[in-house]
Amino acid sequence: MSSEPLPQGFGLVLDAKVRRHCDGRVLASGTTGRVITLSRAGRDSLNALLNATPDTQPPIATPAMRGLARRLVDAGIAHPRPPATRGPIDITIIVAVRDRADLLEGLLAVLGQDHPVVVVDDGSADPDAVSAVCDRHRAQLLRRSVNGGPAAARNSGLATVETEFVAFIDSDCVPGASWIQRLMPHFADPLVAAVAPRISACRSSANKQSLRERYAQARSPLDMGSVEAEVGPGRPVAYVPTAALLVRLSALAGGFDEGLRYGEDVDAIWRLSDAGWRVRYEPKVTVGHNEPASWRDLLERRLRYGTSSAPLSDRHPGRLAPVVLAPWPTVTALAAIAGKRRLALTLSGLYALRLFHRLRATGVGPSTALFWSTRSTARTAALLGRSSTMLAGPALICALGHGRLRRPAAALLLLSPVSQWLMTRPPVDLIRWTAASLVDDTAYGIGVWIGCVRKRTLAPLLPRRTSRDPYKSA
Repeated sequence: MSSEPLPQGFGLVLDAKVRRHCDGRVLASGTTGRVITLSRAGRDSLNALLNATPDTQPPIATPAMRGLARRLVDAGIAHPRPPATRGPIDITIIVAVRDRADLLEGLLAVLGQDHPVVVVDDGSADPDAVSAVCDRHRAQLLRRSVNGGPAAARNSGLATVETEFVAFIDSDCVPGASWIQRLMPHFADPLVAAVAPRISACRSSANKQSLRERYAQARSPLDMGSVEAEVGPGRPVAYVPTAALLVRLSALAGGFDEGLRYGEDVDAIWRLSDAGWRVRYEPKVTVGHNEPASWRDLLERRLRYGTSSAPLSDRHPGRLAPVVLAPWPTVTALAAIAGKRRLALTLSGLYALRLFHRLRATGVGPSTALFWSTRSTARTAALLGRSSTMLAGPALICALGHGRLRRPAAALLLLSPVSQWLMTRPPVDLIRWTAASLVDDTAYGIGVWIGCVRKRTLAPLLPRRTSRDPYKSA
């Protein structure tokens, strides 16, 4: 699929972590690690696009301006601001459910009857309860006698859809009344195949929340964060869950892979990306999600998610590596983890000098290069820590009892949860946050190992090396 220009009427906003240098002609992204240099005409075109706001009529953009807009959006440097959607929305809502009739009742009450709703009962133990709920809310019911999993249930619903768009939402979700209307404007771009809201854990009505509830709100695996993004493999937001997702029906050829019990949403998003479609993540629109009711259920969910890595790796080779390592930040991070402070400082300085030398023609100064190199090293260290905890947590704990291994093992275990706590300041104290994070990551890692044994593959266990350093000029 071609990268045709962004349609007429779209405005732009720069990503929050983009900085402009050289009189606005150099755009450096702290999110994607890319540096783009514009001509003077390109800079002027960008300024015109940025000056458009949702409250004013966007400028009449030339094909060259709209082509630049597409390039910046695809690079993650900017985000689109589509015009408002007008007229009726041609969409069908599909709800896959297995029992949980009480949650389905609440969901259908929120969805109302503005759009057709198809409920797919995926082998419920009490199908009559699900049927009664659908009757009360005038939702179409499809019943599967045997449970086939989310992919099979959604495909059954898709077979009945005749509208241009389809909305998937799970029965344990609680959307806002206008969630569809607020996501639809992105489809004014004909290359957009899917748009996802942010999925955040629902707050309980109790006056005092438990540790599990507070932890789930801060670290749900369905929550992709607060930063809008284009979604795809190798991007800051690699995938979005189908717990709540709007899709252009014509883009979803073949539906979901029913051979995947878990991870079918990752596979679908990556297939859309590979076909040239765009997928947008819009965190300004939020959908609540009822998290597991116990630590056991929460950790079992994480383990199940982990088992999807191996079958996904078969379908998408090279994309399920636990960590992708670039040379300079990796060597520097390993030196720091090993306790070689002088070596780590020397390597960090050399890395910053290398960045400055490579990018000085763009106007990036030495202090910025030092900041970027330090941040890239810190990110790599945290990723090394988390992947090591997931895949070798028990071994790291055992290594704490050995003299020479104690310091690097402790660093690997603590780097990820401590850095995440410092950045996000969740409503959980540092000690319990760290303990819960380590158990959470270990549960996921056990699932990865189980999946690898079943599929007889080591691919999801092996890091991937890349020769591309962050902050490369493009």
